[in-house]
Amino acid sequence: MTVEIAGQRYPIRSELEERYVTELAAYVDRKMRAASDAAPASDTMGLAILVALNLADECFRARADQSNANGEISQRAIRIEQIVDQVLAQIAESKAG
Repeated sequence: MTVEIAGQRYPIRSELEERYVTELAAYVDRKMRAASDAAPASDTMGLAILVALNLADECFRARADQSNANGEISQRAIRIEQIVDQVLAQIAESKAG
């Protein structure tokens, strides 16, 4: 398949679905255009580096968000376990007394 990014056509060989690769290319193209608008004097390589850094930042932030979400879920699970333990202890005490 062939995709177009920043006015350049690139042949892509991939086992990924063509539609998905096209969506990825369109996303990168939008990022390249936004970088070009922000820094019109930059060359293509400079823009590509800016876009790569931006995409890496997005990836790292998404990973951190995922980690934070998993941490919150773990904390909630621990709290639920504590509550269940307390309820079970109360039930055991009431049966014993």
